[in-house]
Amino acid sequence: MHFTKAAATGLAVLVGLASAHPGHDVAQEAAERREFLANAKRTDLSHCAEKLRARGIEAKNIARRKAQVEEARRKRNIKKRDIGDVLAKSHNKTSLGYTPNTDSATLFAGINSCILSPEVTQGPYYVAGEYVRENLIEDQEGVELLVDYQVIDVDTCDPVPNVYLEAWACNATGVYGGVIAGGNGDTADASNIHNTWLRGIQPTDEDGVARFQTIFPGHYTGRTAHIHIMVHTNATLQPNQTLGHDNYASHIGQAYFDQDLITAVEQTAPYNTNRQPLTTNAQDFLLAQGSAGAVDPVMEYTLLGDSVEDGLFAWLSFGIDTSVSNKINPAVYLGEEGGVANPNPGFGGPGGPGGPPGGWTPPPGWTPPPGFPLEENEEVEA
Repeated sequence: MHFTKAAATGLAVLVGLASAHPGHDVAQEAAERREFLANAKRTDLSHCAEKLRARGIEAKNIARRKAQVEEARRKRNIKKRDIGDVLAKSHNKTSLGYTPNTDSATLFAGINSCILSPEVTQGPYYVAGEYVRENLIEDQEGVELLVDYQVIDVDTCDPVPNVYLEAWACNATGVYGGVIAGGNGDTADASNIHNTWLRGIQPTDEDGVARFQTIFPGHYTGRTAHIHIMVHTNATLQPNQTLGHDNYASHIGQAYFDQDLITAVEQTAPYNTNRQPLTTNAQDFLLAQGSAGAVDPVMEYTLLGDSVEDGLFAWLSFGIDTSVSNKINPAVYLGEEGGVANPNPGFGGPGGPGGPPGGWTPPPGWTPPPGFPLEENEEVEA
């Protein structure tokens, strides 16, 4: 069997990352995601755009998101810049195109332009039993991020109300609260398993919308900045304001950000103290898989003020198959006394934990993360 040097190096990167960080088997995550996308009946919402617009969902999105941004600026005493100070331009999801001065009808109109393909794995850092709450920040420092997620039924193109949307992400220095695993911060800090920051759940309203107040996620080895999203269609709210542990997911996905925005955030504190190797969007092969065809998993956004330090408002509409319901097998269970590690979390794969997905080759345009030199087009016997 022959691989190019790029492919062989890509496999080495995957094995290295999975072996060095046993709590994060990125190779298996990629394999399971690829299998799902190969069999998915739909991976984007482009077929829903006209129907959602005709039903008035687009107009309601514009009004709702505009009100949220104006309220956020009012609370923070942020004033919009004079229109002459900044030339607003169309946002193409690859550069900082929107400004606080962009007309709201232009800013918030997109439906089919901001979509998210579903996945089948919850990843290595999922914690069951998190709280139903809107503000996820707790004591974490970073760029404040207000998010507006909208859930759409991929079959009917209707918003999906009365389901629970769960979100979780790492902090500014690339550490997930609530999980102790190799590659996730200081493994000697046993107290981290009890942390709940940057994790939470919200019900969707009549427009299928759930909102969160969080911070912009940092990066960690092998992954670009992203937020995990899970939708529960048949969960029941418990008296302790959680969904309990025995629940199912109808959708698991990841939302991403423009590289220019990530770069701007990474230059601020405490992001600039993160010493983990930086993986860019172009180097993140999970993002490359999730962006196939018409899929665009990158969140649209606007600055609340003159700079990222003033905060961000971001939004994304994505589809789910409401007939699907998969059992969740988390890394940790959060209970009354704190977190308890799952002795048998569901994150293995072909060839055992850390094994690369069979037949994996780097997607077009993929380059390895820092620290892995490569000579392009060199043939390697394997």
